Amino acid sequence: MPNGEYLRYVALGDSQTEGLGDGDDTVGLRGFADRLAEHLAAGGSEILYANLAVRGRLAGQVRAEQLGPALALRPDLATVVAGVNDVLRPRFDAAEVTGHLEEMFAALTRTGTHVVTLTFPDVSRIVPLARPVRPRLLDLNDRIRAAAGRHGVTVVETGRSAVATDPRLWGADRLHASPLGHERIAAATAHTIGLPGSDDAWSLPLPPQTVPTGWRTAGAELRWAAAFLGPWLGRRMRARSSGDGRTAKRPRLLPMTVLSPSAEDRGQRELS
Repeated sequence: MPNGEYLRYVALGDSQTEGLGDGDDTVGLRGFADRLAEHLAAGGSEILYANLAVRGRLAGQVRAEQLGPALALRPDLATVVAGVNDVLRPRFDAAEVTGHLEEMFAALTRTGTHVVTLTFPDVSRIVPLARPVRPRLLDLNDRIRAAAGRHGVTVVETGRSAVATDPRLWGADRLHASPLGHERIAAATAHTIGLPGSDDAWSLPLPPQTVPTGWRTAGAELRWAAAFLGPWLGRRMRARSSGDGRTAKRPRLLPMTVLSPSAEDRGQRELS
């Protein structure tokens, strides 16, 4: 909106937007989109917020399942974040994935919605086994920037920030942001779209930490593979998705209020 005041925010995407890594299915998921809605509400206006994201969704599924409901909600701000699940599949077509994203960009911006998207950090810096997908990710980021430019979509360049690959911004599975990571993504988005009170502090590095080496590193890799890589590969072999049978956590526009930070969040902020 011309004055930068957004009253109806709708989030589209996959697990990152749903909020995996920030809470759980017992206490509830928060995530960067919830946190961005809190930034919007901090301005004093009554914000209506919907989150249509579902974990495991490919870009084409996000377009097919979420675009229509998003348009029906008539948002003035929308975040569209998808494509990483596609990158991790054996058969990856960058042009096809970007086409789905661009269709969402075009449809939403035609209605006057301010659309925001993200670029993705180099996951091979977090998961060494993911090095083969690095060229795919860089290519997708370039295509996202080009598609966004064609439709006046704002790009939050988390993919170019050095702090984005700090392990402390990632959860135990190394595929989803930690609470601190989600907080940084929300802060980056707030700063990029110029929300009052936002700044570039999100991009500052965390304090130095001791990095384990030798057998400790090898042991950590084995534990990670057993706990996360194995189950993920098992789902792929069975053509299953973590999002099977799931629906959006917040499909309707509901009032958004600023939540008091939890003790965990306060502890995480002390690192930043």
